[in-house]
Amino acid sequence: MIAIMSKTLFERFLTLAEREQRLDAGNVLFRAEDPVLSLFLVAGGELRLVRALPHGFQLTLQRAGSASVLAEASLFAEQYHCDALAVEESMVLAIPMAKAKTALESDPALAFVLMRHLASEVQRTRTRAEILSLRSVADRIDFWLAFNGEALPPKGRWNQVASEIGISPEALYRELGRRRRASRE
Repeated sequence: MIAIMSKTLFERFLTLAEREQRLDAGNVLFRAEDPVLSLFLVAGGELRLVRALPHGFQLTLQRAGSASVLAEASLFAEQYHCDALAVEESMVLAIPMAKAKTALESDPALAFVLMRHLASEVQRTRTRAEILSLRSVADRIDFWLAFNGEALPPKGRWNQVASEIGISPEALYRELGRRRRASRE
């Protein structure tokens, strides 16, 4: 039983997947208010769950890379509450929602792994909330860098960092430019 519970949620759900779908960078997997029909596993690439904000920016709610479960809260919803966008070419595996729920109801070990995973997601969400509570762009960037291993993604993905920390891409670029100038002096 201990060996079974040591498997990740992705590994446990993998056996339930019934179809795969390839997405090019920028493609939408689902939109807010679409009905929840499947639970998705990210087999390769990266997707983001984003919500449009009133001032035109997007806020990233989840960043899901290879071997992760996307929008796991959708297990308990009728409709998606945000959009799922492919950051890069990605492969997702779909589990029909009824099949996922039946597996959880009949397999206590799987339900336990889901609970452990959701607790971890709550901790990550609290960290993101802490970042969003910081007033300055510099403080948000510093916290994000510390939390994510002190490295920014490639330049083409900086707007995604801005989305994760709740600032405009322009504010991020200005702060990074200020830091570059300060490091040269």
